[in-house]
Amino acid sequence: MAHRPLIAPSILSADFARLGEEIQAVAGTGDTRADWVHVDVMDNHFVPNLTLGLPVVQSLLKATDLPLDCHLMIEDPDHWAIGYAEAGAYNVTVHIEAAKDPVKLAKHLRAAGAKAGLSVKPGTPLEPYLDVLKHYDTLLVMSVEPGFGGQSFIADVLDKARTARRLVDTGHLKLVVEIDGGINAETIEQAAEAGVDCFVAGSAVYGADDPAKAVAALRERAARAAR
Repeated sequence: MAHRPLIAPSILSADFARLGEEIQAVAGTGDTRADWVHVDVMDNHFVPNLTLGLPVVQSLLKATDLPLDCHLMIEDPDHWAIGYAEAGAYNVTVHIEAAKDPVKLAKHLRAAGAKAGLSVKPGTPLEPYLDVLKHYDTLLVMSVEPGFGGQSFIADVLDKARTARRLVDTGHLKLVVEIDGGINAETIEQAAEAGVDCFVAGSAVYGADDPAKAVAALRERAARAAR
């Protein structure tokens, strides 16, 4: 990975009563500016937690010019995901475990103006979906079980990141390799060494005294490890 590491703070760890301000806290300049804002949408069906949905995303889109990275941990993404793309989300990620027709869904997301992302849970292998991934712009490797923030990093999933990195580097895939779950100052280095491009960080950013400085520090660690 030769380019600048992407940092995507997760508002799952932010103060939900002050989401607009919390996003502004990572909308600085240079290395303190987040690349994407990661928005976890959970429906209490696909995962055992309920967070926020399209109306909140529509409000956030008016409150920031940072690209919104919407991670849909929901049932029936084939039906619901397009709304997030049409609203103006930059990247809309669906779960391979939930999508009925992931290739068609990727085409619809792109047609609606978004990048298409595909996520895999920690226990889901990558190999059966390599052909599907040719239709996607982002691969989101889950390094915790989806549903809750603040969990411990599962290092075994880095094999999936390495596989994806190799396929991108050899030209078989064209996508951003993203990781989500338990990313902090220590684990970001392991993930960067495995070839991850984009790092979702929740409590490592919003649990810090200065979220913008935390973004810059995480980026520096990832860049150093990738070199």
